[in-house]
Amino acid sequence: MGITLIIILLGAGALLLGVGIGYYLRLIIALGKRRSIEIDIKQMMVSAKEEAQKITDEAKKTSEGKLEELKEEEKKKEQEFKETEKRLIKKDEFLDARQVEMDKEVENIKLKVEDIKKIQEKVSKIEEEKRTELERVAKLTETEAKEELLKDIEKKYEEDILVKIQKLENNNEEKLDRRAKDILATSIQRLASSTASELMTTIVAIPNNEIKGKIIGKEGRNIRAFERVAGVELIVDDTPGSIIISSFDPIRRQVARLALENLILDGRIQPAKIEELVEKAKEEINKIIKEKGEQAVYECGIFNFDPRIVAIIGRLYFRTSYGQNVLQHSIEMSHIAGMIAEELGADVTIAKAGALVHDIGKALDHEVQGTHIEIGMRILQKFGADERIILAMKSHHEDYPYETIEAVIVQTADSISGGRPGARRDSVENYLKRLQELEALVNVFPAVEKSYALQAGREIRIFVTPEKISDAEAKLMARDIAIKIEQELKYPGEIKVTMIRETRIIEYAR
Repeated sequence: MGITLIIILLGAGALLLGVGIGYYLRLIIALGKRRSIEIDIKQMMVSAKEEAQKITDEAKKTSEGKLEELKEEEKKKEQEFKETEKRLIKKDEFLDARQVEMDKEVENIKLKVEDIKKIQEKVSKIEEEKRTELERVAKLTETEAKEELLKDIEKKYEEDILVKIQKLENNNEEKLDRRAKDILATSIQRLASSTASELMTTIVAIPNNEIKGKIIGKEGRNIRAFERVAGVELIVDDTPGSIIISSFDPIRRQVARLALENLILDGRIQPAKIEELVEKAKEEINKIIKEKGEQAVYECGIFNFDPRIVAIIGRLYFRTSYGQNVLQHSIEMSHIAGMIAEELGADVTIAKAGALVHDIGKALDHEVQGTHIEIGMRILQKFGADERIILAMKSHHEDYPYETIEAVIVQTADSISGGRPGARRDSVENYLKRLQELEALVNVFPAVEKSYALQAGREIRIFVTPEKISDAEAKLMARDIAIKIEQELKYPGEIKVTMIRETRIIEYAR
């Protein structure tokens, strides 16, 4: 055990000795390395100082070179500034000299202007003295001398002037008349439409008397129901194979005609069926009205009308005037007016539109008070038509003065369309008979001196004897005449009754 202890102690001592020796050797090595690193650092510092010195020297040389260059450039700029300054100074001197010269010229001009004014004053004074001397010698003023000279010339050449003026007037009248005839003839020739007009009949054919009995119904109930629903009067007389529909409203007549024809085809004639077929007929007629109105405006090339105006235009398809279909007449007029407007350089669109709607009031003249012109104007104004169209259409019967050239064109187109051969079927005898009946009805009233039917029977003008009737009585008699016309005559539209009572007092001074 002692030996083991000794061995352990010896081992521990040897271990400690080894550790000490190792530490010492490591310390010696570390110190050697330290000295080596310090030497390297010193060498690096020396090298860095040398490199820095070298760079500093090179930078100094470069900056000195740049400085020299900048100095040279500055000298050049300074030289250029001096030269520019010299040029500006010379320029200012030149401008100053020029301004002095201009001032001198302005002064000279002022002096010349003054001289000219003095000369003008002298000339004016001489002219005034000359005029005064001439007036003194001639004993006439300048105005009087001019008037005398003109009078002498007029007297000398009066006959020649009158002959020349008359010749020019005759030539111009002949040329204008020839030109107007050419325009009208060309317009009529270009239109070249058929003169056959469609006349909507109000006579309905029936196959036999049995159907006629069914239409009348038991104790007349069917015919009363039909008249009440359709708003027309059925005339059933002894004439075989026909029933006459009577109404001032052409639309109602056509609705009644269509409904009656459908009833005859159906065979079941009773109040309920009558109401059903009349409603269907109204729908069909309204459809036709819309289509005809649209076709008319499309054919005439007018696309800015309110749809309500177009619908009213379509109603004219069922309206006739002296046997002439009013819608066809209006379309024809529109084409004629467009041709004339082209020839005269007027507004073609306004002329055509004014012609198309000139009789639009006839579509409602049996429902609304007033002449068809007044009704038409109200319709167009209500639905926003162009004011120029209203001016063009309102003068076609000369009730209003012509305000535009288009108004004259519309009136001319109306005369052409209505007056050409075959356009209207009403005979002269029937026309005269209608006017005579109107005048005869009025002439039976007391105090009536004369009466004249005007405007195709649209107006009756009555002259009364002032000694036989007062103003108040004339007013009452005019109303009585209007009532009598309504009761005894059949006519479309409205008849204007104009009562004229004129008092003339004549005295003689001797």
